[in-house]
Amino acid sequence: MKLYTKSGDTGKTSIIGGRVDKDHLRVEAYGTIDELNSFIGKAVSELDLEKFKDLIEDLTAIQHELFDGGGDLANVMKERHYKLTDEPIAVLEKRIDALSEEAPPLKRFILPGGSPAAATLHIARTVARRAERETVSLMKEIEDVSPVVQKYLNRLSDYLFAAARVVNYRLSIQDVEYIRSGDVFK
Repeated sequence: MKLYTKSGDTGKTSIIGGRVDKDHLRVEAYGTIDELNSFIGKAVSELDLEKFKDLIEDLTAIQHELFDGGGDLANVMKERHYKLTDEPIAVLEKRIDALSEEAPPLKRFILPGGSPAAATLHIARTVARRAERETVSLMKEIEDVSPVVQKYLNRLSDYLFAAARVVNYRLSIQDVEYIRSGDVFK
């Protein structure tokens, strides 16, 4: 099988159940989810297998869930069976709570960065927020989009923030507080 088909040379792409322009909101949303998935893969490659076993397991599961969500957004068939459910959202919430307990309490806004893996997780967080915004735009334009994807992306960005902080904490790297911030978290 060849990787190139030449079928996209006219500015259209195949989705599940049809074809659309490559700049369609649907393609933008699931394409950004693909970008997010790539940054998560990069973060995994930067994590020590022993020190971050729990995070690697989380992030690997998240990569599969992102594939499910992207597939759900790419599906325009009349009869659809969405793969992404509310269950992974509940798992993310539990993990956010656990990671938030492990990291030192937040008092001020922090700057993205620290270790390479934490910096990559912060990049992934911002891409998750963009994917969420694009999914919201798609949902406004097209009514038959699963709202679970948007909710999942919202929770995922929070998870990625918490994970980035824990990575720095376990590596004894302090988060850099935004110096012009007052205490905003109590």
